[in-house]
Amino acid sequence: MINKSLKITVGIFLLFSSFFLSPLKSKEIKELSDPHEYNFFTGMFDFSDDGKKSTLIGVQHQNENLYRDSFLGTISPVSGFLITGDSATYLYTGIQAEYNIGKMNLTPSFTPGLYGQGDGKDLGHIVEFKSEVQLSFDLLKDSELGFSYNHISNASLGDKNPGANSYMFNFLKKF
Repeated sequence: MINKSLKITVGIFLLFSSFFLSPLKSKEIKELSDPHEYNFFTGMFDFSDDGKKSTLIGVQHQNENLYRDSFLGTISPVSGFLITGDSATYLYTGIQAEYNIGKMNLTPSFTPGLYGQGDGKDLGHIVEFKSEVQLSFDLLKDSELGFSYNHISNASLGDKNPGANSYMFNFLKKF
C-alpha cells in the first residue's frame, strides 16, 4: 500500500515539475520585480462535518520566476502548509493557474500532499489531494484579499475516503 502511494506521489511530482524544467531568460527574471508571493490564510477546516470541523491557519508560497504561460493560462508551482485547531496538518506542493480579470483574480489549484491526523479528522490515508479555487482582489500594488474553497481527498488510496471541505480568507503579499 505504501509503495503504491509513494509511486503515485512521485509520479505526480515529476509530472508537475516537468512544466518548470526550463529556466526563464535573465531579461524575463529582471522584469519580475516581486518574484515571491505568500498567501496567508485562515478559515474553517471541514465545515460540512459538525463533529470534526475545526479552525485552520496556513501559509502558501509561489515563486513567480517559475511561472509558464500555457493553453491552461498562467501556471506556476505552489507549496504550503496548514494546521488545524485539532493539530491536523497538511504539507503540500502542486500547481496553480491564474486568470486575471481586471482587479479580480481567479486561481484554481491542485496540490498533492501529506496529511497528519493529529487529534482531527481521519481522512483515511497519509497521501491526500487538495483541489482549490480562490477568488482574490487587488488591493495595492503588491497585495490582494481573497476567499478560497477547497476539497481534500485521498482518491480512494485508503480503506476509507471521507474527504474534507474547507473555506479560507486569504491575504496575499509579494516580497
